[in-house]
Amino acid sequence: MQLPIMNNKEQADEGSCGCGTREYASRPGITRRSFLRRGTAATGAVAAIAASLNPLRELTDTDDFTVAKFIQKHYKEMDGKDMAKALEGIASQVEKRYDVRPNIRDIKPMDGVEFVYALNLTRCIGCRKCVHACVEENNQSRSPEIQYIRVLEMPRGTNDIEQGNHHYERATVPSEDHYYMPIQCHQCANPPCVKVCPVEATWQEPDGITVIDYDWCIGCRYCEAACPYWARRFNFTTPSIPKDKINPDMSYLSNRPRQKGVMEKCHFCLHRTREGKMPACLEVCPTGARKFGNVLDPNSDVRKILETKRVFVLKQEVGTLPRFFYYFDERDPINKKVPTGPTGGDA
Repeated sequence: MQLPIMNNKEQADEGSCGCGTREYASRPGITRRSFLRRGTAATGAVAAIAASLNPLRELTDTDDFTVAKFIQKHYKEMDGKDMAKALEGIASQVEKRYDVRPNIRDIKPMDGVEFVYALNLTRCIGCRKCVHACVEENNQSRSPEIQYIRVLEMPRGTNDIEQGNHHYERATVPSEDHYYMPIQCHQCANPPCVKVCPVEATWQEPDGITVIDYDWCIGCRYCEAACPYWARRFNFTTPSIPKDKINPDMSYLSNRPRQKGVMEKCHFCLHRTREGKMPACLEVCPTGARKFGNVLDPNSDVRKILETKRVFVLKQEVGTLPRFFYYFDERDPINKKVPTGPTGGDA
């Protein structure tokens, strides 16, 4: 397989919304208020829109949706003062709601870095520890529980994911008749989710991570429908997180608490990985099945894996160019039985 190394500048240029609305985020001073005003002028319904927005005056700081959020600038437009104000507002809301003062920052991508994830199907034992570590790290709702990672239990002899089962319940894993395939956001170089967003609430960063501005998302769910990997989650209700389970180490574009009516997904734990740490799902994996790093670094584990291992790209035919790869050791976990001990194979 040819190593799919992308040019970061080209990705940044093409990572904007391809739906014809990216100019809204690039025009100076644009806010959702002026966005609506322009839309109103186009439809001639100024009075109707004004009447519909009248209830916003009665919103309080305890509401998930506030006037401040409504008129807040798009992430790409914010200067240092704007971001500081936004972060202070988020911190105050978190403290009021959970009695925890968070350490919330806006962590930027590093130059010369393009993150890639590689997962060893030979070693994965389907324990789902990655699923739960992700939930805890990223302040995901516990009731209902939102999970970014699905682990499919796959029958040996097939790689058709339609035959996979992510509702399997077993006292012990792995099963000798199955292998296991975790699926999460593939951080595509050609992300269809970005192209369909009508307000550019989601975009691709220079380090390859596709992110979401939760305050800009309008909850249309077009991105969810466009994703071929089932990677996006929608908050149908207000997320519920016990106060003692809040992770106070937060970033604007990653694991700050979300609100009802917005999308969310895996973001490669950017509040960790952009500071040299590993994703939470990798750190908890008991078999070493997960590898993560900078594919632009010729000495990184992920670069060596892509150059030397048998690599499998999920749904390669759809042309998304994912940065999430599957690979095998010498044994093929799809067609051959592998050891079912506590490590799922040789260390």
